[in-house]
Amino acid sequence: MAKISPGEFMRQVQTEARKVVWPSRQETVTTAIFVGVMMVILALFFLGIDTLFGKAVQWLLSLA
Repeated sequence: MAKISPGEFMRQVQTEARKVVWPSRQETVTTAIFVGVMMVILALFFLGIDTLFGKAVQWLLSLA
């Protein structure tokens, strides 16, 4: 692997950093809202599944 100087490395990092396309404020807000909604939906889903399995296990244990 070729070794490069720290100065050349920094120039390469700056060149790559200029290529980054940052999302707009609106895109960031929309994505954050979407993630929040999906978190709530998944939390409720897993709460329901956990409750069902808990009731099933309680029922099975009550048979013994």
